[in-house]
Amino acid sequence: MARIAGVDLPNKAVKIALTYIYGIGNKSAMDICTKTNIDPDMRANNLSQDDVALIRKVLEEEYKVEGALRTEVALNIKRLMDIGCYRGLRHRKGLPVHGQRTKTNARTRKGKKKTVAGKKK
Repeated sequence: MARIAGVDLPNKAVKIALTYIYGIGNKSAMDICTKTNIDPDMRANNLSQDDVALIRKVLEEEYKVEGALRTEVALNIKRLMDIGCYRGLRHRKGLPVHGQRTKTNARTRKGKKKTVAGKKK
């Protein structure tokens, strides 16, 4: 089992297995395969040590992945919250950030329903 950037790649096609790394999507995975001259449809378990080393080298030189990328994203969100902009306030309150409606839906972002008691007469 190949281990790249702290992630164990599953035994799938290389173009799919690379997407298990945080920060690598379909396009980036295909670009990495073309740069390293590795067949994208080859299984990850069939990669030689040289192939794995080539992929690691390309990732280190050209991409920000896993821990470094997560840190950068967290710092960007923290910066928005610190300056108090609209997006930062939405992050702070745990509400959707990109203009979605909240009267209905948005349960993933808002969390479990908080039932409010009905009005008594």
